[in-house]
Amino acid sequence: MRPETGTTPGAPRPAAAAPGTPPTALPLHRQLLRRKPVAAFLADAAAPAEGGGLRRTVGTFQLTMIGIGATIGTGIFFALDAAVPEAGPAVTVSFVIAAVAAALTALCYAELASAVPVSGSAYSYAYATLGEFAACAVGWCLLLEYAVSGAAIAVSWGQYLNDLTRRLFGVQMPEALSAPPGAGGYLNVPGAVLVLLCGLLLVRGAKESALVNTVMVLLKLAVLAIFVTLGLTGFDSAHLHPFAPMGMAGIGAAASTVFFSFIGLDAVSTAGEEVRDPRRTLPRAIILALLVVTTVYVLVALVGVGAQPWTAFAGQEAGLSAILARVTGAGWPGALLSAGAVLSIVSVTLVVLYGQTRILFSMSRDGMLPAVFHRVDRRTGTPVAGTLIVSGFVALTAAVFPLDVLADLTSLGTLLAFTVVSVGVIVLRRTAPDLDRGFRVPGYPVVPALSVAFCGYLLYGLPPATYLLFAGWLTAALAVYLLYGRRHSRLRLHPSAPAGDPAAPGGPGARGGREERRP
Repeated sequence: MRPETGTTPGAPRPAAAAPGTPPTALPLHRQLLRRKPVAAFLADAAAPAEGGGLRRTVGTFQLTMIGIGATIGTGIFFALDAAVPEAGPAVTVSFVIAAVAAALTALCYAELASAVPVSGSAYSYAYATLGEFAACAVGWCLLLEYAVSGAAIAVSWGQYLNDLTRRLFGVQMPEALSAPPGAGGYLNVPGAVLVLLCGLLLVRGAKESALVNTVMVLLKLAVLAIFVTLGLTGFDSAHLHPFAPMGMAGIGAAASTVFFSFIGLDAVSTAGEEVRDPRRTLPRAIILALLVVTTVYVLVALVGVGAQPWTAFAGQEAGLSAILARVTGAGWPGALLSAGAVLSIVSVTLVVLYGQTRILFSMSRDGMLPAVFHRVDRRTGTPVAGTLIVSGFVALTAAVFPLDVLADLTSLGTLLAFTVVSVGVIVLRRTAPDLDRGFRVPGYPVVPALSVAFCGYLLYGLPPATYLLFAGWLTAALAVYLLYGRRHSRLRLHPSAPAGDPAAPGGPGARGGREERRP
């Protein structure tokens, strides 16, 4: 097998330092490019984390529900209201473009998840293939992606909660307390409360959270089936003309906007250390989730734009509920849809919070972030402190940020992570061709290359302001890496010590170690 660390064959190995001697600093460029061997990832997964290990309690069906739960809710219960004004009825094409890009990437995710079946998702894959700094940057992209996605969903949840209480009781929360600044309010209280409740559920354990998520996902699919069935009764083909009023530019912009709703594919891979038989379960769940999600998205989008003029979507809150009320002329279908949305959007928030805590867990275990994020409670088997910190941050974000800014930032983070995963497949095939893989991308290397091309096309469609905000985020990531991560990196102290071994060099409580040893 070729060396997985990407070192030059025949290069001299650094001498081991004497016990208690501080590690000799590598040149900065070598620190940035050092890779974590796949064997070290697998050793970490087998070793208990500080306080205890994550527990393998999730099967294929529950994992597929995690993928669906993290995906359906953002793209349908909210994104139509933002995407249809950009593309018109051609938003269905935008969903197809986003789905094709997601499908290509899903195949790449499936291969890497089967080869590196650990927590951390694209962060871990980047660490194994592209190097430490690339992994750190991707990890921060994922943290932004999950935090912003969770906050965006929580904001839209408040819209449906107000719509439900108005339909059932004729009252709703004051806009000042149910919308963020810039959207007519001062503080989004419902969104913040939702995030905190989901955080408390995650503290209970992965098995309990997966069970609650499964129930909510099944409710969500039933509600959307009702929407498609009733919405078809009001379908009017005249609403599909003009089909693409904004041309291909509008279709591409809308595809970039809705792409963040495919974040569920990444959420599946964050559960790598809590899944039974991960080499088989992870690829199956990723592909099954993609098939279900794409089918539902295209059907609901087509029925939605056929049931009302595309111009009616601009500024429309709780859009699917409003469509049903208009089509049926009755109040109960809209109330039913809003009730389903209120319950089912909880599952999206639950899963994206789960994914973020597991990425933080992996980054912390590797020394990129403080150890508090990978301390696991022995009773619940969950990183309690990290989960509470994440929940507080996302709740604050949901309370004070407007929705449109959140959606574009999430798309950018998702697309960059997907690009890294696709490139990672190519790199790992070259650096570790004999690595045990439970799934291989068909049509290699064409499929990974096409995935990169589609992601690049969707990145091009995002507004410039989004890139400025993202540049600020990456600047913060670079500062954290240079000031903390590179000095505490376990690869710097000891490349193969299990994270849970307090006596190992580089492990919790270690007082030194030795410089990176390369095979």
